[in-house]
Amino acid sequence: MARNVNAKIQRITEGTLIVGVDVAKHIHVARCVDWRGIELGKPLTFENTRTGLEGLVQWLKGLKHSYAKEDVLVGMEPTGHYWMALGQFLRNRGISVVHVNPSHVKKSKEFDDNSPTKNDVKDALTIARLVKDGRYQEPIVPVGVYAELRSGMNQRERLNEDLIRVQHRIQNWLDRYFPEFVPTVFKQWDGKAALAILRQGWLPVDIAQMNPEQIVEMWKEVGIRRGVGLKAAKRLVDIAQASIGLTEGLGMARQELQILMSQYDLLQQQLNQLEAQIAQLLTHIPGAAQMLRIPGLGLSTVAGFLAEVGDLSRFTSWHQIRKLAGLNLRENSSGKHKGQTRISKRGRARLRALLYRAVFYLVAINPEFKLLHHHFKTRVDNALKPKQSLIALCGKLIRILFTLGTRQVEYDPIRALGPAYRQLADQVTV
Repeated sequence: MARNVNAKIQRITEGTLIVGVDVAKHIHVARCVDWRGIELGKPLTFENTRTGLEGLVQWLKGLKHSYAKEDVLVGMEPTGHYWMALGQFLRNRGISVVHVNPSHVKKSKEFDDNSPTKNDVKDALTIARLVKDGRYQEPIVPVGVYAELRSGMNQRERLNEDLIRVQHRIQNWLDRYFPEFVPTVFKQWDGKAALAILRQGWLPVDIAQMNPEQIVEMWKEVGIRRGVGLKAAKRLVDIAQASIGLTEGLGMARQELQILMSQYDLLQQQLNQLEAQIAQLLTHIPGAAQMLRIPGLGLSTVAGFLAEVGDLSRFTSWHQIRKLAGLNLRENSSGKHKGQTRISKRGRARLRALLYRAVFYLVAINPEFKLLHHHFKTRVDNALKPKQSLIALCGKLIRILFTLGTRQVEYDPIRALGPAYRQLADQVTV
């Protein structure tokens, strides 16, 4: 950690122009300091437009010329979405951009004036001085196929949220107008036969007047020929005749169901198309095919991992990815007191959640992870609680994915999980 900070500080020389930018929605503020933290020039306020950003570039060129600087380093907080366009604009013009942790800005804003006052001009100077001290991070900006993959996974998450919302609304409709539909008639409302009924927009009063043969014929027309028949259709008609569902406002109720089903079908179609595109993108990423061959690891996990991490060749160790996910350990200790050790949670929350869900599934499906999980919980020395074991296995999974992605080798549990797994496997075999 100290070597990393030292390298960042050493990057800043007397010829470096350090700029802090407080990014907002419409109006940004920039302030400039030298390598000692002395402010240069006056603050610049510029709009979030091409004209405003061009004005920022011209302002930087003028400061470089006036103070005989050779390099420019711009720092900003990666909050909201407006910093993305600004960062891309500056990088395209050969200007280095780094990120400053928003919590660091919040905690250090009182150093200069001993006041909790917060404003854009003050924050810009605080950001610049944090960069001067080496308290910044190099941004990981996805490009090429990784940018496509991240955008695709973001779309997939939003579509899944919309789909879950529509599913809940369909269940709500059934609770009001046909409460016996599940589980009295069908075990689930999203089975093939149940969906065929719902897509017709039939209410219980409609079904009650039908012949069972009509329902069976409808099922055959939509391609359902097994699993349901005349007996199931008769049960559906009988239960519809005795249904206790609402009987008022049925015209709008029918329209509501038709709208919900059209939304459900559209979202399912869009998700299927998107997942096919994501699978195609993975074929262009080194090591993705090997990751997908890990028992219990699916397309969404591998795609989500690569979308959040980006190009694995940018990392020198899997420990960097663990820290990126906020899974590195922290402790509170002072003198003889040693507090509990917990994960830092300083990183990409979506990556951390994805890894945890993946390991939660692996310990139930994958024999190697299942064995290690049992070992971590029952070992004599330093036995872990179930959740602690899952966190430890998240680190194992990161290490495996990093190795497969950088070396493009096949998954081998003995080599991947180390000598501890080999000893456990030998004990189970004996």
